[in-house]
Amino acid sequence: MNIPPFTITSKINNLVANISEQIGILQGKGIYQTNLHLRKANRIRTIKGTTAIEGNSLTHEQITDIVSGKVIAGNPAEIKEVKNAYEAYENIDKFKPYETKDLLKAHGILTNSLIENSGRYRDDTVGVFNGKDVIHLGSPYYLVPELVNDLLEWAKTTDVHPLIKSSVVHYELEFIHPFQDGNGRVGRFWQTVILSKWYDIFSWIPVETMIYENHQKYYEVLAKSDAEGNSTLFIEFMLEVIAQTLENLPQNKITDIITDIITDKLSKEDILFLEAVLPYLQKNSEINNYKAQFLTNKSSEAIKKYFQKFVEYGILIAER
Repeated sequence: MNIPPFTITSKINNLVANISEQIGILQGKGIYQTNLHLRKANRIRTIKGTTAIEGNSLTHEQITDIVSGKVIAGNPAEIKEVKNAYEAYENIDKFKPYETKDLLKAHGILTNSLIENSGRYRDDTVGVFNGKDVIHLGSPYYLVPELVNDLLEWAKTTDVHPLIKSSVVHYELEFIHPFQDGNGRVGRFWQTVILSKWYDIFSWIPVETMIYENHQKYYEVLAKSDAEGNSTLFIEFMLEVIAQTLENLPQNKITDIITDIITDKLSKEDILFLEAVLPYLQKNSEINNYKAQFLTNKSSEAIKKYFQKFVEYGILIAER
């Protein structure tokens, strides 16, 4: 079994400690375990981030509508790409991070109806190009199954911290380039799969959004790691991205949670109402009309109208 080359630097150790502390605080608050609204908002941000990196032009609002089951006007391939990503992330807990068949299954879901050999390793040479310049050539196609098996076996048996291990796997998947297309999507998704087995809260943390916001550096660090022959720089970059994502997570301000989705549709009164009920929703998974009356001093009929509007916008989910 080959051991992927990397060095654990003091910077990596410090970032691991910082992230672990932040995760501990979030777990202690229990916000993401009970707050369906934060989870849905972050899932949409994740899908927006990972598809935008690949050039998908759909807006946050369009993606929200797709996730809510609405029909939108747009590029059919981009719409399918979003639906595929949503299906994969919604079923993230079903994937076993060290099983090659699950990795292939994930690729099949993420690229379903988008490429010919979806869910299968490539059978030809591929490369990443910038114009006519070759940035990276994937490993020889006939070695791909063995290289992926080796990588996942190492990940399964190593005692390296999950934050470091997941970053190494992410990088090595990009380096091997096991698929004709969709390698970036699979690499980012598989890092999240590994991290979600460490703490399930990672299923709801939109790391992909922060990668998108730093996507130029993402590709630069991949290229530098290739040149240096190890993933150390990439590990540092990914841990910085995760730490930054955690620092920027919405926790208390309702405007942070919904800004990217439907701010333009809400009145000042709507936002004031949400701010009044948010502290309760952060501690409880549901709210009824009576409790909302108590928290907002509004009538039962007014509450019904607010609830109906927020269900329509995807902020609340109606229980039958």
